[in-house]
Amino acid sequence: MKVTGELNQYEVVGRKFPTEKDPNPKLYKMTIFANNITVAKSRFWYFLSQLRKMKKSTGQILKISQIYEKHPNDIKNFGIWLRYDSRSGTHNMYREYRDLSLAAAVTSLYREMASRHRCRARSIQVIRTDIIPSNKLNRPYMKQFLNSKIKFPLPHRRVPAQFKGASKFQAKRPSTFQG
Repeated sequence: MKVTGELNQYEVVGRKFPTEKDPNPKLYKMTIFANNITVAKSRFWYFLSQLRKMKKSTGQILKISQIYEKHPNDIKNFGIWLRYDSRSGTHNMYREYRDLSLAAAVTSLYREMASRHRCRARSIQVIRTDIIPSNKLNRPYMKQFLNSKIKFPLPHRRVPAQFKGASKFQAKRPSTFQG
């Protein structure tokens, strides 16, 4: 699986083909994070074949739907439990992210795991996700954003010349301090 662009959240429901022996087979539902529907179906069969004795040729997908965030303008704290394979073995991990949607938080997870742990997207398995209230956050890098009076000052900015009405080349150095 390649993570190019933003990931989407899909709900995939599948089962084994009905037979005379089992006319109503058990349904399996998974939440999959993928770029598109085709990748979501593929990941569904990959995970299901690990859990049950079933594969694409012996089963069918009944429903696949994209899940959208209910409140996309509200910032939320997400806790993500995952398993990944490294060069030395399989590891479990818990990470916290602050984002507008769960799909964006999982995209950030894939990017950060690739940068910090050199982990490939195909070796990451998201086990569980949850919205974490502010008072239950564990990580100090998440707690620093809980201050209501937090400021992000921009002390040295340079206004582009075309907006000032001046030429591109000037005889004096630019003044970047806006204090």
